[in-house]
Amino acid sequence: MKKWLKGLACVAACFLFCGALIYSHQAKSETAEFSFADVVVKAKQLSLTPYINNKTDLPPALAQMRYEQYSDIRFLPEKSLWHDKDLSYEAQFYHLGGLFNHPVQIHEVKKGKVIDINYDFHNFDFGKNNITPESFDKHLGYAGFRLQYPLNTDFYDELISFLGASYFRSMAKGQRYGLSARGLGINTAERMPEEFPIFKEFWLNRPDDDTIKIYALLDSPSIAGAYQFIITPGEETIIDVEAVLYPRLNIAKLEIAPLTSMFLYGENTKIRFDDYRPEVHDSDGLLVLNGNGEKIWRPLDNSEHLRLSSFVDNNPKGFGLMQRDRNPRHYLDPEATYDLRPSLWIEPLENWGRGKVQLAELPSIDETNDNVVAYWVPDMPIEAKKEYRFKYRMHWVNEAPVMPELAKVFATYNGRGGDGLAGEYLRNKRKYVIDFVDFDIENLKQEIENGNIWADISNQAGTISNIKLMYTPSINGATLYFDFEPNKEIIELRVLLRDKAHDNRPISEIWSYQWWK
Repeated sequence: MKKWLKGLACVAACFLFCGALIYSHQAKSETAEFSFADVVVKAKQLSLTPYINNKTDLPPALAQMRYEQYSDIRFLPEKSLWHDKDLSYEAQFYHLGGLFNHPVQIHEVKKGKVIDINYDFHNFDFGKNNITPESFDKHLGYAGFRLQYPLNTDFYDELISFLGASYFRSMAKGQRYGLSARGLGINTAERMPEEFPIFKEFWLNRPDDDTIKIYALLDSPSIAGAYQFIITPGEETIIDVEAVLYPRLNIAKLEIAPLTSMFLYGENTKIRFDDYRPEVHDSDGLLVLNGNGEKIWRPLDNSEHLRLSSFVDNNPKGFGLMQRDRNPRHYLDPEATYDLRPSLWIEPLENWGRGKVQLAELPSIDETNDNVVAYWVPDMPIEAKKEYRFKYRMHWVNEAPVMPELAKVFATYNGRGGDGLAGEYLRNKRKYVIDFVDFDIENLKQEIENGNIWADISNQAGTISNIKLMYTPSINGATLYFDFEPNKEIIELRVLLRDKAHDNRPISEIWSYQWWK
């Protein structure tokens, strides 16, 4: 399974460096005003021609670079695009090298006119690398770019980075880089080879306020596409995405708005790791708001097997990978700052029809590898020479802004079942402990003790016993305990809290868990 996402994991690991590139540019001849419609036309025309892999044969000094060598290439900030302008943004460009061997064309769009941004080695500090950049092709190109914006201070901070295949990542105020997004996924965690489309060309619209617009041209053996990103940073960074896709071939599994993250271990999986840190993860759960209005929380896991979970739906209202635990004492890692990693919520801006939110969790023993992927798979056939459009909004936040009136799951624990009296623990049972917080209920303690709040627990196969729901003062919430005795190899568990005094209405989101033998 690791081979299927090897490229994904390597790209995610390499995101952690501070690369360096910059720009020079020369104007094209006068053209008509350029817009996203022009990128759509280019994508459609590209899909009608055979795919050409634009991977380049880099000079050995670049091609053989290790991660630490590549990360030693540093940009010269004073050469950033728009550096000498009174604008909210600056743009810097990543150098080709190591894993990043697909050159990307980058342009500026100024008042509707396209200006090429050309490679110039003079704009780089190559650090301790023993290379002679004078020998590089003057048309070498870039690997990607990043945008700087005064997100946290009056100085420019890194806001968003596009580097490798169709990967990009962003953050909101006070956050640090964590999970990544992709433009498109194809055949993730399937028996057939996974395909990684690339953004091969970008157009950066010169901003005139705090919102910036980016166009991108996507390409792969199976599909071409045009993307528009409208980025508005702040306490919650919003990115509105429009994708227009033109398949070259029929595609068995097309993945819309794919998210990739890392979950090494948490409260429910720490037994596998001998590490002083209580938890290590960029995200700790998948959140889904389905078309029926159910809010579902699936804690992430890192088991010895690939886990592939599907949440079948019609016109989903949203999904995302969340980092809910914000207590730095739960990570004990002031360098990694896992407590500051973003959550990313995907909100469809139109009806997506029938399909499924799918979660793929791969086994991992290394926190530098992204081993979690979530995405939307439409049921409709994806056929060659047709057009497909998707619009959605990305919320880079601490917590998804959906249905706050429902109590949410804060932590999940599990271990051997039984009541523990006289050493009575049973290996054929599992005990689950779930913390619920943020109740919109007065006198929560009294309501629980009076039995008005109760746990609705269901499962596909097995026996539930020893159910106990208690008020927990330390979290000002409720903690549910129960034992589960399975009788199948894979079983889905489902829990929500209800209010007996108000027609058994749901008062919590749904805890969803997949048990494996």
